[in-house]
Amino acid sequence: MSNRRDHKRILIYSHDTFGLGHLRRCRAIAHSLVDANASLSVLILSGSPIIGSFDFRSRVDFVRVPGVIKLRNGEYVSLNLHIDIEETLAMRSSIIRHTADIFDPDMLIVDKEPLGLRGEVRPTLDLLRARGTPLILGLRDVMDDPSALESEWERKNAVPILNEYYNEIWVYGLPQICDPLAGIELPASVRRRMIYTGYLRRHAPAAVSTPLLADLPDGEFLLVTPGGGGDGEDLVDWVLAAYENDPGGLPPVLVVFGPFMLPDHQAAFAARAALLPKVRTIGFDTRLEHLMARAAAVVAMGGYNTFCEILSFDKPALIVPRTKPRLEQYIRAQRAAELGLVTVLSSDADGRDPRIMAAALLRLMQQPPPSAVVIPGLLDGMASVNRLAQKWLGYGRAERLRLQARRDA
Repeated sequence: MSNRRDHKRILIYSHDTFGLGHLRRCRAIAHSLVDANASLSVLILSGSPIIGSFDFRSRVDFVRVPGVIKLRNGEYVSLNLHIDIEETLAMRSSIIRHTADIFDPDMLIVDKEPLGLRGEVRPTLDLLRARGTPLILGLRDVMDDPSALESEWERKNAVPILNEYYNEIWVYGLPQICDPLAGIELPASVRRRMIYTGYLRRHAPAAVSTPLLADLPDGEFLLVTPGGGGDGEDLVDWVLAAYENDPGGLPPVLVVFGPFMLPDHQAAFAARAALLPKVRTIGFDTRLEHLMARAAAVVAMGGYNTFCEILSFDKPALIVPRTKPRLEQYIRAQRAAELGLVTVLSSDADGRDPRIMAAALLRLMQQPPPSAVVIPGLLDGMASVNRLAQKWLGYGRAERLRLQARRDA
């Protein structure tokens, strides 16, 4: 591979078994990186089945590997191909390594999983480490309940992997909210590599006028979003029940089901909403940011990307977090509520009494925005990522190999 080239390259890996969280985070980071550096290209490796539905900036592209999905019993199966999961994983691993070999990135950013899905990224890590390529692990602010994460990472032998491969660990959050690796015994050498960036600020794309939005005036409607929607039925059902029992004081609302909500559930919810004059529904919008920017307030489950958008667009928010299969949303929501950034409503509250949800929605319209709380560095994530990336991109290959040898000594 050439030791000199003017145009820098970053490869981002995201395993993407289900949902939108990993893909949307990686896409936002990629866009920010190319916006900050005109001589940079970013390639995203993803298993998301809907990655092609999103727009990508110039100098950002993607390679989709065969999809997999995790069943409720913890087993993985191929998403679309009728082949054994081991064959699918072998294909994925080969595509990832071959892409990295040819693309020859100046940096690799791995999202969340140190070795990727079932270890599929290890051959790529070995290849790029031998070239002196900086290897970065990116972690969201909250991974899971510490005891559950400790058990999971012990099973995956993740801590030695951090020490062996990764030059830095970027935490896309702040320690005031959460230490994502709390409860895990980390060597001091690994702790020193952890850098808290702050949350990843989002920006609204150009607004798109649609007949649906024409009767939802700016700042006068609630936006309800369960993220990808694959486990958002309870939230949507509860909000619709509140409007079905509405005494007349609730504001207009737009419910976005999400691309992974089952079609029959979407159809049933849409039929209920059609009987409610204040309720509008859509399946999904890949530019959810412009909807959030227009809304008066947000009701959500509190995944990482939605939380970043709530902070970025400074929207009062009611979070109804899930507690299974992970406590990630619950931990984030509770800590953010303690700091005064959002309010939280338990999904177990009195069997989801519609009167409780209606009262919470009315209070939400009077709730102060997150900016009422001053937390230094809260939304510095993108600027921090750009600065950290530029540092590593500034090293030539020979210098990176010397740094690698010094670290491994």
